[in-house]
Amino acid sequence: MRIIIVDDEMLARGVVREYLAEHADVEIVAECANGFEAVKAITELAPDLVFLDIQMPKLDGFEVAELAGNKTRYIFATAFDQFAIKAFEFHALDYLLKPFSQQRFDQALAHARANMGKGAGDAAVENIVREAAGRNKPVGRVLIRDGAKVHVINADKIEHIEAQDDYVQIRSEGKSYLKNQRMAELEAQLDAEQFLRIHRSYIVNIAFVDRIEQATKDSHVAILKDGGRLPISRSGYQKIRAAMT
Repeated sequence: MRIIIVDDEMLARGVVREYLAEHADVEIVAECANGFEAVKAITELAPDLVFLDIQMPKLDGFEVAELAGNKTRYIFATAFDQFAIKAFEFHALDYLLKPFSQQRFDQALAHARANMGKGAGDAAVENIVREAAGRNKPVGRVLIRDGAKVHVINADKIEHIEAQDDYVQIRSEGKSYLKNQRMAELEAQLDAEQFLRIHRSYIVNIAFVDRIEQATKDSHVAILKDGGRLPISRSGYQKIRAAMT
């Protein structure tokens, strides 16, 4: 089993390395001290399993998992238990609460071996995840991979979003970024009080809307503070008018 260890604390990486030394059938192919290193290593080395710390600077463990894709399986590790349900949403094979013992570590590794290539977990866990999904806080930032680069965009800096087939084009601080994600999925992650779907192809941050103008007898456009113009559908007009009054 090819394994990558990701943790910003050197001692924490050392603990995982020491525990893995008890298992002759594993190979540590990389150790990473931050999220950017981890995304690069996971993408290039395609490990079977990643021991992934959640709380790290710049990119946290969940953001690493999002950027690295869903082919790799993870065992998340953290000193805080409030992340457990979200970990299973990322198809975690297990969740280690620091500090963990060799025995608990071995249990997690055994569970990973038994479930490698299977689904996220048993039905009970999947039900908990579905119930929790509606309680998740809106995302505070959006991550975009651009070749070897990773752009981290604060949600409140996003001006508007345009659907382009299976992609979305995100406009922020005068620049445009293309993200491989469906519009409906991104819309569900954003703060509904701040971002409005004003058209089947457009989501706008109402903080960047200057005014609404009538384009034709039966249509309207949103005039942005930078002078940009976005079409508004009939249902979108009702939503944005209510939000701006």
